[in-house]
Amino acid sequence: MLTKKEQRLRRSRQTRVRIALQGKARLTVFRSNLHIYANVISGDGSKVLASASTAEKEVREQLGGNGKGGNVDAATLIGKRIAERAKAAGVESVAFDRAGFAYHGRVKALAEAAREAGLQF
Repeated sequence: MLTKKEQRLRRSRQTRVRIALQGKARLTVFRSNLHIYANVISGDGSKVLASASTAEKEVREQLGGNGKGGNVDAATLIGKRIAERAKAAGVESVAFDRAGFAYHGRVKALAEAAREAGLQF
């Protein structure tokens, strides 16, 4: 019997293989109960080009200081920030890697905010 985490990682593996074949930069998302993290990783997977998370000090202050990073509003903010930082790093187009998480709720909010801020995927 697989644990919940093992099931998620198993789902994510096939996505990563498919994205690697494309050779595009990938926008990865990780969510915990308290925070959400987003990274743009180069096409060959060798380095992180941009990152944003609700664990950053200025983001926590923007969200009201109580560290409520585990909601849709926080995910939307991180989506906008990661798109801005990716564009600053010269990345216009990415492949979305939801890391086995369902495309729903916070993950969906982050993706839609990144699209609205001009990131192509």
